[in-house]
Amino acid sequence: MKYLIVGLGNPGEKYANTRHNVGFKVLEELIKGSETKFEVAKLGNVAYHKFKGRTLVLLQPSTFMNLSGKAVNYWMQQEKIPIENVLIVTDDLALPLGKLRLKSKGSDGGHNGLTDIAATLQTENYSRLRFGISNEFSKGKQVDYVLGEWTADEIPVLNERMKIATEMIKSFATLGVDRTMTMWNNK
Repeated sequence: MKYLIVGLGNPGEKYANTRHNVGFKVLEELIKGSETKFEVAKLGNVAYHKFKGRTLVLLQPSTFMNLSGKAVNYWMQQEKIPIENVLIVTDDLALPLGKLRLKSKGSDGGHNGLTDIAATLQTENYSRLRFGISNEFSKGKQVDYVLGEWTADEIPVLNERMKIATEMIKSFATLGVDRTMTMWNNK
């Protein structure tokens, strides 16, 4: 069984440690210590990670956040992965720092990456794991905050919660979205 796990972010060293790239970071945490490596491929960096008889196709789109739908659609078709086996990992300003929330469908919540994915796939019925980055910014400074780097105070929380996010991804692939939401959403 195959699953497409997409970590949203922006390509390039300039964005590597920004809050907006937490999706990329979670996928890197997932394969840490394994033989799995990301390779440059069409529309993104891709890695194939085996877990309990499943193949997790990990994708870090190179299309920039606001055009993520093109990469998601391409890899769904390329790997013949149905939408119920797709999970998008993304940052969320509406959640407190480190809060994780898995949903099987829903609105984009004002997130441009999710907006583009929904428009490209023509549905909002895909799973997403939202990683809270908080909204501790001054009025008019949202872009600077989202594209800003993690602070020294945030990094310990980030590291701990990324480990939990990887457990949620594994659970999604083995137990399904509903059981994973029940088990993890309030932890």
